[in-house]
Amino acid sequence: QVQLVESGGGLVQAGASLNLSCTAAGLTFSKYAMGWFRQAPGKEREFVVRISWSAGITYYADSVKGRFTISRDNAKSTIYLQMNNLKPADTAVYYCAAAAVLLPIEPKGVDYWGKGTRVTVFS
Repeated sequence: QVQLVESGGGLVQAGASLNLSCTAAGLTFSKYAMGWFRQAPGKEREFVVRISWSAGITYYADSVKGRFTISRDNAKSTIYLQMNNLKPADTAVYYCAAAAVLLPIEPKGVDYWGKGTRVTVFS
């Protein structure tokens, strides 16, 4: 049974930083592309960032480029999302996602999801 478990969310003031983690179990982690989506209240789930299985290729949504950094540690079956200079618009539940080939930028096609971790940014 595949499990993706996120942690690190919280309530922070605008301009602050948070570091999210997602640890995977039940899959060959090093063979999966990983990433993060988010869903704000009343909105659809949207792509944030993805990282290839080798960590060699990353791709960011324009809204987070330059502020967020994704990384992975295959030995720990974990990915990280360092979020700097957070804005109220970043408020959402952040979901870890896994895909066997290329993580899509649309939610459809993701193989596995975590249950999410909430990030709230106040001004």
